[in-house]
Formats: sequence, structure tokens, C-alpha cells
Amino acid sequence: MSSTLIERVLPEKRALTTKPRPSDVAFRTVLNVMSYSSLLILAAIGGFLAFRGFGAFKENGFGFITHAEWSSIVGDNGKEVSSFGMGAMITGTLIIATIALFIGVPLSVLTALFLTFYAPERLKRALVTVVDLMASFPSILYGIWGFIVLAPMATYWAKLVYKYLGWIPFLSVPSPAFDRSPFLAGIVLSIMIIPIVTSVSREIFAQTPLERIQAAYALGATRWGMIRAVALPFGASGVVGGAMLGLGRALGETVAVYSVLNIVFKINWHILYGYGGNIASMIVQKFGEASFTEKKALLAAGFVLFVMTLLVNMVANTVVSRAVKSGK
Repeated sequence: MSSTLIERVLPEKRALTTKPRPSDVAFRTVLNVMSYSSLLILAAIGGFLAFRGFGAFKENGFGFITHAEWSSIVGDNGKEVSSFGMGAMITGTLIIATIALFIGVPLSVLTALFLTFYAPERLKRALVTVVDLMASFPSILYGIWGFIVLAPMATYWAKLVYKYLGWIPFLSVPSPAFDRSPFLAGIVLSIMIIPIVTSVSREIFAQTPLERIQAAYALGATRWGMIRAVALPFGASGVVGGAMLGLGRALGETVAVYSVLNIVFKINWHILYGYGGNIASMIVQKFGEASFTEKKALLAAGFVLFVMTLLVNMVANTVVSRAVKSGK
């Protein structure tokens, strides 16, 4: 009898439902639209470049990637005879980006370590502001500064490097021409990527677990010993990701490289010699006076650069995300 009464007294189970407010629905809708629109715009850019440049890929085949010749001549019969190859520009782009990473990444890591573990708070705020301001400078300013201020010094440095290390194959030169070389372009790009790599590295180093830092100090480590044993291993993946983000910036740089480099369609492995190549700068140089056929080839070159930069940035984002989540 009592159990029957208890069953009658207990209320029925309610279905718990959560209905979002109209403002939440509207906000979520706006976020989804903005997120998917960025993907659609990116896909539209890639599709446009691939569609307009398909003719160049079809006519030149795989030689469009491997050959170094780039010519478009209109014959006496009015027909255009063309041969397009991106080998020299792809090689030059990778060489210049490698020089930029070789110079810029160590400076960025040292700057990030100083800002995280050494700089007083007031000085840290000022330096962080300066680094962030460097990231906002237009490329043309770096190009003008590199051409007017840095070029004479870089030429002198190149001569010194050749004098003492000229026996190394890629540091030798066929003739004493050191102006407007990949070496100079790499230095300019290294300064341009320093803000990116420094910001990412500083964020990773700032997440170093405090207990590990205190444990290192408790075992008698100096500050540099703690950095070497704790901070650098912890932030290694993040530094690699930041370096790859900087590489993505270096691959697609246009005006700054165009201002300080002689664009020549010939593969140059001598980084101190005064000519080289860069995909983005080549497009800027050729597009204004290009014929219809050549414009298709330039759009195909843009698609190659688009794919290279997209892959580098995707890998960089993956590395940085894993570093932040795993704490390694």
C-alpha cells in the first residue's frame, strides 16, 4: 500500500531541453557565415588561378615546373611562340626563403627568450609594441630601406663572405657582381619575418609550466640552464611552427624582393651573385606588359605560389596547435 502511494506522489520525469536565445542564434549564424565565407573566398581564388592558368599547364606540361626559360615572341606571321618555365623562379624563391629563415629564426628565438625570461616588465611592453609595429609595416617600406640603406652594407658583407668562404660552392661567384643578390633579398626578408616568428615563439615560451621552471631552479640551474633544459625543449615545436609561418610570408613576398633583386630567368645557386628569382616579384614585373598567353602563364605561376604558401601555412598551423595542446 505504501509503495503504491509513493509511486503516485513522485512526479513524472521531465525532458530537459535548452532553447538558445534569439541573440545567441543570430551570433552563431554570423560566425558560421563568416567562417565558411573565408573558406569559400580561398577556394574561389585557388579555383580562379587554376582555371585561368590551366592552358599554360596544358601547353608546357611538367616543364612548366622544371624548365627555366620564360619567353613569348610574336613572329612575322603574327603567331605567338612561347615557352614558359618556373624552374628558376621556384629555385630562387626557395633559396631566398631559406636565407631568410637561416638569419631570421635565430634572431627571433633569442628575442623571444629575452622578452620572456630576461626583460623587465616596462622594457618588455615597449619591445613587444615595437615588434608588433614591425609586423604592420608595408612591404614597400622594407624594400626602400633595403635598397637605399641596407644594400651598400650587404654588398660589403657579401664581399667579406666571398673573401673568406668563397671556396664553398654556393658562396662562390662567377664574376665580382654582388649587388642586388639573393643574399640581400634574404636579409630583407629575414627582417620582415622576425615579428611573426618572435610573436609565436614568445607565446609558446610564456606557456612553459611554472613547476618545471621552479624545479630547474631548485636543482641549482642558472637562468640559461633552465632555458636550455626546460624552455627550449618545451617550445621547440612552437618555434618550428613559427618558423614555417615566417616561411609562408617569405615565399609570397613581392615588392620588397622586387626592390632589391635582379630578376633573371636562369637558375642561380650562387647566393652572393647579383641575380636570382622570386615567383611573386616575377609576376609583378611581367604582368603589366604581358600578352594574353603570357598572362595565363603568370596566373598559373600564381597558382603554384598559392599552393606552396597554403601547404606551408597549413603545416605551420598544425605544428603550433599540437605544441599548444600537448605542451611540448
